[in-house]
Amino acid sequence: MVHFDLTEDEKSILLKIARKSIEDNFNKSADQFIGSKELTSSLTDNLKTKAGVFVTLKTVVEQLRGCIGNFNFDIPVYQNVYNMAKEAAFSDPRFMPLNSDELQKIKIEISVLTPLEKIYDFDNIEIGKHGLYLIKGPYHGVLLPQVATEFNMNKEGFLEAVSNKAGLPSDAYKTGSDIYTFSAIVFGED
Repeated sequence: MVHFDLTEDEKSILLKIARKSIEDNFNKSADQFIGSKELTSSLTDNLKTKAGVFVTLKTVVEQLRGCIGNFNFDIPVYQNVYNMAKEAAFSDPRFMPLNSDELQKIKIEISVLTPLEKIYDFDNIEIGKHGLYLIKGPYHGVLLPQVATEFNMNKEGFLEAVSNKAGLPSDAYKTGSDIYTFSAIVFGED
């Protein structure tokens, strides 16, 4: 498993990348920031590490406004953040695309993920540390580690919630499902 951490400066750079991604889309200057000298000169080895990410957009009153991510460990984290910020803002099917008036009213949260680990014993799930990824046939659902603590879930509640997120009955996790855990470095704008 890949273990790395991010400095406060690196977290700030990733948050800037996420916001610039959305701004670039509104300014019709597609991918201008991602190739800029300003960015490339600030990239560290950690930011070039290949990792999955989720980008979450919330309103100022902490309501979800978009969240999309992936477990793609084939591209650098800074590029993945850029791509997922744009997806969270404009392609989350649960929400209308973000409009330019909302841009200054949203807060961005980033979750940089560790690789998935398949689990066979639910006792190995640590609430607050692990996120869950459930796959059953064509269905799949993901809940980030912070979801369980934000909603005061126990292990059973967390497993039921990820089953529901996959579009399945609450007890789907009990039979025929592959369940994976992962951890995340979670940080956001103030």
